[in-house]
Amino acid sequence: MKALFALFAVSVSTTVMAADADLLRCRALADAPAKLACYDAIPVGAAAPAAPASAANSTFGLTAGQMRKTEQEESVESALVGTFSGWRPGTTFRLANGQTWRVVDDTSASHYDLNAPKVVIKRSFFGTYFLDIEGVNQAPRVRRID
Repeated sequence: MKALFALFAVSVSTTVMAADADLLRCRALADAPAKLACYDAIPVGAAAPAAPASAANSTFGLTAGQMRKTEQEESVESALVGTFSGWRPGTTFRLANGQTWRVVDDTSASHYDLNAPKVVIKRSFFGTYFLDIEGVNQAPRVRRID
């Protein structure tokens, strides 16, 4: 198991453009599932392109305490940054519009690598949001974290 994590760490450090601080934080964790979840949460691929002002300032998915405006959008369309290969509970997704969303349910899925797939995040009942990923037939429940 340690060899698997070591191989994963080497793979992540050579192929992922992640900050050294993120890798060091994950490497320091002793609990194997927590360590894997930490590595999974590191954004994969190139840095997010500069978002248009309207998308970056969008209030979609923000809680009342986070909102700067009072507009109520029903969905937001964008694309994932980098390669998508699935998710686990706690996985963080960075969108091309500059938003970051985290999986908050207990679902997980593996998928053949998709390069920057289009996504739609839809508002559902009781303030929940679901991430629809082009080419994937499951939609995890997500929460906006920035």
